[in-house]
Amino acid sequence: MNFDALYQGLQEGIHAMSWLEIVAALFGAISVICSKQNSIWLYPTGLVSTGIYAYLLSREQFRLYAEATLNVYYFIMSVYGWYHWAKKGDSDPETPVEWATRKDWTITVLITLIGWGLFAYLLRNYSNSDVPLIDAFVSATACSGMWLLAKRKIENWLVLNVSNLVAIPLLFHKHLLPTAILTIFLFIVAVLGYFSWKKIWQKQHAAGLAK
Repeated sequence: MNFDALYQGLQEGIHAMSWLEIVAALFGAISVICSKQNSIWLYPTGLVSTGIYAYLLSREQFRLYAEATLNVYYFIMSVYGWYHWAKKGDSDPETPVEWATRKDWTITVLITLIGWGLFAYLLRNYSNSDVPLIDAFVSATACSGMWLLAKRKIENWLVLNVSNLVAIPLLFHKHLLPTAILTIFLFIVAVLGYFSWKKIWQKQHAAGLAK
């Protein structure tokens, strides 16, 4: 491993940091903690983070256009998810935590494949992106994971972590140091979130059997 190159990359990342990226990363961290706790506050905090990132990542300095578009999608899905989670009443109860069905997985795979192909095509032909395939893959898998999250499906954590795993080296490459560190944090929280939501489902299931 070339430690000099790694150190130089970290130094460049530190110099490239902006207060805007730090605020976005902070609210992103708060949002994912709320998500792990199954709290609806994941959405309003997420709106702040995704709104900033949609602007930041589209700048010429970074040229991560698919991820910028992804954050616009996140923003829209956060509004939808906020509404979907908040539904209450006897005839319209709060959406429970559940395992994904075969239909859910079919939609998830379609979102991933179609999104990857579409993003990659647009980036290759209509942008000056220097990482079209990787940028497209990160965004496509994150889109499908976010859809599962909005539906409160436990496997959303697994799909989102596929996106996180590929995004981490990409963000270091782009010298987005706070965002790369945030993504490592998101990866760890997603692992914890998976087991946390699994326990929530078990409690719900046990309560349903007890009725």
